[in-house]
Amino acid sequence: MTTHTTTYLQETAELALALDAVQIERLTDAIVRVREQRGRLFLLGVGGSAANCSHAVNDFRKLCSVEAYSPTDNAAELTARINDEGWDGAFAAWLQASNLNPNDAILVLSVGGGDESRGISVNLIRAIEFARSTGSTVLAILGRPDGFAALHADVAVVLPASVPTRLTPHAEAFQAVIWHCLVSDPRLQTNSTTW
Repeated sequence: MTTHTTTYLQETAELALALDAVQIERLTDAIVRVREQRGRLFLLGVGGSAANCSHAVNDFRKLCSVEAYSPTDNAAELTARINDEGWDGAFAAWLQASNLNPNDAILVLSVGGGDESRGISVNLIRAIEFARSTGSTVLAILGRPDGFAALHADVAVVLPASVPTRLTPHAEAFQAVIWHCLVSDPRLQTNSTTW
């Protein structure tokens, strides 16, 4: 008998096997370059992707000795910026205050990657535009190939076609799969895990 659980797990297995390993390797190479040039990695996401950013910041810092940050980890600053400057520009303003420069990279974790015409994740769009203006590298792990981030990133890993009704859970789950692949890559990982 087919259940939701067996269907979901089958979809997950198929998606894992269809991921673009070459693009994941390109993400690794880009982050290695950031670390070698003493740059910083800024992780940007909203909703569940923001929570994933917090976890990934920990892993990049602790396991890979990459200086990494996320604006959503400082609720006081983020909400002050939203209150005073608006949600759409909050991430870009935060990156500007962080003196984003060509040695740095942003890593966008997002289901859709932003769509200005629909007013979705415009804060990510403005952050990508700002990063581009500074010469910083734009990286992304995404669920859709047609959002702003996919179209404007230097390197984007896009989840292969997923069941539309389960795009968000699969995209957010695979953000974790991919960043854990990155932080356990011998080219990036400098510190061992306890377990």
